[in-house]
Parts: sequence; structure tokens; C-alpha cells
Amino acid sequence: MAIERTLSIIKPDATERDLTGQINARFEGAGLRIVAQKRLHLSEAQAQAFYAVHKERPFYADLVAFMTRAPVVVQVLEGENAIARNREVMGATDPAKADTGTIRKDFAQNIEANSVHGSDAPETAAQEIAFFFSAIEIVG
Repeated sequence: MAIERTLSIIKPDATERDLTGQINARFEGAGLRIVAQKRLHLSEAQAQAFYAVHKERPFYADLVAFMTRAPVVVQVLEGENAIARNREVMGATDPAKADTGTIRKDFAQNIEANSVHGSDAPETAAQEIAFFFSAIEIVG
């Protein structure tokens, strides 16, 4: 199995409710190591740039507004098949469809305020990690 890295974001709805520790415990319990982490408040320009792939979608403006309303925790998770494992631990984007015991089933408020983001492929993970972290900030 391949050791991978993936980007994880603990979103504003979760940081506002002080769920960072509980969410990180889920990642670590699933064998994912946190090898880089920082808490920041995204500017509108940063959120627009990060989510530029969704620019033409009707939810883009709401997504940017949501992601800038409160601090987020951005982090790099590392482990065997980290991308797939992270997505399994997070659960389906829509918490109503997420499996019992997943982060989104247990903590998400709705499909938009779904507590966490995770990269969906190796290429995306590399781009997303580079958006927030320099190589010197990632300590394995």
C-alpha cells in the first residue's frame, strides 16, 4: 500500500463549535498522522482562489462566504492510502447520506456546513497542499 499525503480542512462550522480535537482524534484513530497543521482565517481572495474550480457553479459565492466566516484548520494527513482513508473517515458530502460513525454524520450541520474537506485524488492533494504549505512546514 502506498503512503500518501492529503489535505484536510476543518471548516468554520466545526471550529465555531470547538470540534477540532474530536475530529483530529478520528483521523489519528484511523491511522492518519497530522504532519502539518495551522489555524487561519481565510480571506475572500484566498477562498476564491482555493475554490476556483467551482467558480461557475451556483453555490460558489455561498461557499466562499461560508469558508471566510470563521477560522479553519488546514492540515496535511499522511498514511497508507491517505486520500481514500480520509474520505472514508469524513463520510459522504451530504451528512444525511453519510455512514454512521463518520465525521459528517456525527458533526455536520448540513450539506454546506459539513465540517470537513478532503482532497479527492493525488493530483488534487498535491495542488491543495501546496496552496497552504511550503515543504519546510510538512514534518513527517
